[in-house]
Amino acid sequence: MDDLITLRFLAMPQDANLGGEVVAAGSVLEWIDQAGYACAVGWSAGYCVTAYVGNVHFTRPIAVGDLIQAHARIIHTGRSSMQVLVEIEAADVQTRVYTRATHCILVFVAVDNEGRPRAVPSWSPRTDEDRLLHENAEDRLEARREIRDAMLAQEYTEAGTTPRTTFRFIAQPAVTNFGGNAHGGTVMRWIEETAFACAASWSSARAVAVYSGGIHFFRPIRIGHLVEVDARLIHTGPRSMHVAVHVRSGPLTEPGGLAATTQCMSIFVDVGDDGRALPARALDLVSDEDRRLDAHAVELIAARARLAPLPEF
Repeated sequence: MDDLITLRFLAMPQDANLGGEVVAAGSVLEWIDQAGYACAVGWSAGYCVTAYVGNVHFTRPIAVGDLIQAHARIIHTGRSSMQVLVEIEAADVQTRVYTRATHCILVFVAVDNEGRPRAVPSWSPRTDEDRLLHENAEDRLEARREIRDAMLAQEYTEAGTTPRTTFRFIAQPAVTNFGGNAHGGTVMRWIEETAFACAASWSSARAVAVYSGGIHFFRPIRIGHLVEVDARLIHTGPRSMHVAVHVRSGPLTEPGGLAATTQCMSIFVDVGDDGRALPARALDLVSDEDRRLDAHAVELIAARARLAPLPEF
């Protein structure tokens, strides 16, 4: 069927985090985007762009050398958009017993050669499982818009005093997609790398991502453009660190005129020798902006809790 696809491959050493034995969250996000993109292109029969990735819960670590299955299936279509459910499973090469590591919903938009949205074939559920997933996707539409608008409404200025990490670099040809822009999965890897550096500066290099969501893509990043990825720690829970990330890009000739391309919220925990999350050091809220962004993170936690969970099959 054109509405589903499975990719299979090995988790390689270059996919690992700093420890070298466990796959980095950024690599998993790249796999998610690759599988989702292949599914969306297969359904729409043409080039697509990533518009949204939401509620990626990293439920268990993936070891380097594990067998990986990335399943992607269409669960909802609009005029030019497709919602794709992606599930990542991992298995030891000897046992070949796959267990789920994460699953999430992505939104892709089909575009023509000029980058304008184009119509996609309508998708209809065929089974009871399809219908449940389709209804769940529809139920999330309004909540997703509310979360996006709440994130866009926040202002991040120099008045904030909490830990912040900013990476700047040039988008290289090696990350080019079929449209001549940076892959959505590559952008998500940049986000997680910068967010990790921010979280680790507050805790330790053993910080790991447990959640990434609200990833909205507003415009493409062109190859050769300057890219700025800005991560700021805005809230700490009993064991969690919440990092807001904003990506901007623009021509090298206009370094002061970078435009917003992507936003995201990532959550990290610091892991002890027993693999359990350690208590998080409480964040110092000094300025009004610190307190406003802390309250914003708490509101996002509540908004995500109101989302209907994805059906389990």
